[in-house]
Amino acid sequence: MSNDTTKPEIPATMRAVSQDAHGGPEVLHLVEKEVPAPGPGEVLVRVRAAGVNPTDYKHRSGRRFLGDPPYVLGWDVSGVVVAVGIGVALYRPGDEVFGMLPYPYGAGSHAEYVTGPTRAFAPKPSSLDHVHAAAVPLAALTAWQALVDTADLKAGQKVLVHAAAGGVGHFAVQIAKARGAHVVGTASAPKHDFVKGLGADEVVDYTSQDFTEAVTDADVVLETVSPENALKSLDSLKPGGIVVSILPTGTDRLASEARERGLRGIEMLVEHDQAGMRAVGALVDAGALRPEIAGVFPLEKTADAHREGDTGRVQGKLVLSVSED
Repeated sequence: MSNDTTKPEIPATMRAVSQDAHGGPEVLHLVEKEVPAPGPGEVLVRVRAAGVNPTDYKHRSGRRFLGDPPYVLGWDVSGVVVAVGIGVALYRPGDEVFGMLPYPYGAGSHAEYVTGPTRAFAPKPSSLDHVHAAAVPLAALTAWQALVDTADLKAGQKVLVHAAAGGVGHFAVQIAKARGAHVVGTASAPKHDFVKGLGADEVVDYTSQDFTEAVTDADVVLETVSPENALKSLDSLKPGGIVVSILPTGTDRLASEARERGLRGIEMLVEHDQAGMRAVGALVDAGALRPEIAGVFPLEKTADAHREGDTGRVQGKLVLSVSED
């Protein structure tokens, strides 16, 4: 943490990317908004960089949880604390932090300033700049909570990671390897070298091979593609194995079908989690976890980042560079 006790000057207004309607990337536009004040137990962070995730594209188009616009999207953030609310003991102005705002209703990091609960943040890994740190929180926390908290992945177990070159997938491969697992990833052929470079022991080309034929004895499957793929993934498990899907449907179908077969099926949403952020940060600084940056866009080009994300071909993470000083 910083030892700088100088109180930074906070402007009255800030730039943010908002939308007034659901739709394609063209609905995103820059607006001027009042800089928020931190409430009790909150910090105000000057955003240096903010991650962009598939959930942003889904909310932009109206397919998720936030209801009707206007709103500012973004959950990933890396930046500097500039003010603290009543009762905050962990941070002070000048501290560099990264984190994930409470999902789904804490969105707002695609802006120059954002407030959030203190424990949504952790100290920024010293080995990363803000752009790389902003690529980590939501995707890495999702992988951590799925593999560690939910599946209790142990050394020597086999894990199948779907879309292993994607945002969540590329972190999941590394987290699983750090825990001593045997890792199989699915990816298209051009991405195999990348996935192997992350530490995967095997890579299955899902475009030419049925993954249920290639993997039949997994202890854990991390599903990131579709609810239908989650059901199919039950065929890749050994008895007692678990499929963890990060695409909840609000139904009991995965869990019930898994139970009928002596398996487990769980759907989950990522939650803000300081302990998880600290664990992920420790892996980063230990050299066991690295974010892959697929592209960096200035705040005013957020729509272009969404257009890139909408292709579904992103390898790693897209990031917005918001401020430099």
